[in-house]
Amino acid sequence: MSSDTETHHALLSALKAAQGKGNGSFEQAVTAAFEHVFEHLNRLNSHVSLGGPEGEDRPLKPGEAPTLR
Repeated sequence: MSSDTETHHALLSALKAAQGKGNGSFEQAVTAAFEHVFEHLNRLNSHVSLGGPEGEDRPLKPGEAPTLR
């Protein structure tokens, strides 16, 4: 099993285990999960061309975030 898959399982397990405890563990689990999602988005963004075939920059569309081009 890949390390990333193991991380996903651990994050999901932590979320399930923390549900309803009311001790802040659920918030910590959610934060950890979102941090991992943002790591994925950063890696994805670094692999996506920002422009056309020559890689030139294009203007952002209205409401478009630069990290989600």
